[in-house]
Amino acid sequence: MDIRAFQERMRQLYGAKDAARGRDGTFMYLVEEVGELAEACREPGAHDLPGEFADVFAWLASLANLHGIDLATAVQAKYPILCADCGTSPCTCASKP
Repeated sequence: MDIRAFQERMRQLYGAKDAARGRDGTFMYLVEEVGELAEACREPGAHDLPGEFADVFAWLASLANLHGIDLATAVQAKYPILCADCGTSPCTCASKP
């Protein structure tokens, strides 16, 4: 599944609930999930690490839907095939590890 299809799936499944909760409430759920992901990264054996990544992505998609942002378009524009600074792939910028 691509990013656009996933974002549409989140819209179909949870769009009404997300709209009722609003942007602020949805953002708070995203932040909560990022915290859970951080904990899972520190202790991967004790948590569902892939599931936490999926949760963060789902809440990000929901928040993007509420803001009218197409994530696939935004990602492509922000992160083209070549590094925006050095123009190579992979990036060879000395200032970026």
